[in-house]
Amino acid sequence: MEKLKQFITNIQENPLTYWLGSILGAFLILVLRTLLIGFVNRRLDGKKRKHFLKTIINWSAAFAMLVYLTTYFSRSSIIYETLFVFGDTRITIFLILTIGFAIVLALKFSKAIQEFFLPIIYERYEVDLGLRASINTFTKYFIITMTVLIALSSIGFDLTSLTVFASVLGVGIGFGLKNVMSNFISGLIILFERPIKVGDRIIIDGTIADVEEIKIRATVVRTRKNERLIIPNAYFLEEKFINRSFVNKELRVSVDIDVAYGSDVELVEKLLLESIYELKADEWSNILDDPKPRVFFENFGDSGLAFSVWFWINSQADEREFRIPSDLRFRIVKKFNENSIEIPFPQQDVHIIPND
Repeated sequence: MEKLKQFITNIQENPLTYWLGSILGAFLILVLRTLLIGFVNRRLDGKKRKHFLKTIINWSAAFAMLVYLTTYFSRSSIIYETLFVFGDTRITIFLILTIGFAIVLALKFSKAIQEFFLPIIYERYEVDLGLRASINTFTKYFIITMTVLIALSSIGFDLTSLTVFASVLGVGIGFGLKNVMSNFISGLIILFERPIKVGDRIIIDGTIADVEEIKIRATVVRTRKNERLIIPNAYFLEEKFINRSFVNKELRVSVDIDVAYGSDVELVEKLLLESIYELKADEWSNILDDPKPRVFFENFGDSGLAFSVWFWINSQADEREFRIPSDLRFRIVKKFNENSIEIPFPQQDVHIIPND
């Protein structure tokens, strides 16, 4: 053992062998990582299982590389030289590398949990899509925070120094970060209170959109044109908007139609109801029987008799709320033509009174 230590010391004292030794050690770690990846690709089945194991191997190799290099260069003063002092803590290259590695590791670890472990819990307990998104967000930031704090504590970082940073941040918030922090706090409130959640269909300024992602500062929604709107989180706490999915996803749909004066109104009602039930039987089982479809004689219009037919569908999560009314109109026109029910054009009667 003493001879091995002396051998390593001799290597580190020679500049040429010093750097060659570091390269050789790093090379051996990379070779071992390549061999393990190849073994996983050849011997294991299942894309998800392979991805999980390769992720573990890659980050184990990265961790081993970091530990090896920091240990190998421990005799060098470069990585431990003080760059500046933050509070009572000396900031060194080693400290910066440790914090950076901890953050990256935390991000990868939280992603692995979200991909491989949390879905098992979601499926077992039938967690809805909105709650899944909230849990994923909290898991990500909790893991990052705890990992960084543990890493700082383990290398002797004085956590009380963070009070200096908090003071500086407080001044920054007062002068220029008010809106940013407002949206940040609003994002946390949204995740807890859940006035909206991922998958909800909302209406903002007359635009129908689906909530795709709730980030910590802003929410991403997708319109019917497949456009994305980036909306600050504070909007959902300060402004009025419609959340169609807040209680449930059932939706009442209405279709308006006029018929000519002189039409048999009882026959019109019968044909409208038949159109709905036939549409339900042939194409759209999403139309609900309860509440029952209803026909209303709305008004005596300028050009004809105004009718409205109401019915309910079981979900509005896709395009069915737009496609079903369109299909129903096609069927109504066909049945009206078969039964000689006229749909009137806009018209006006002009009476000319002759001068005597």
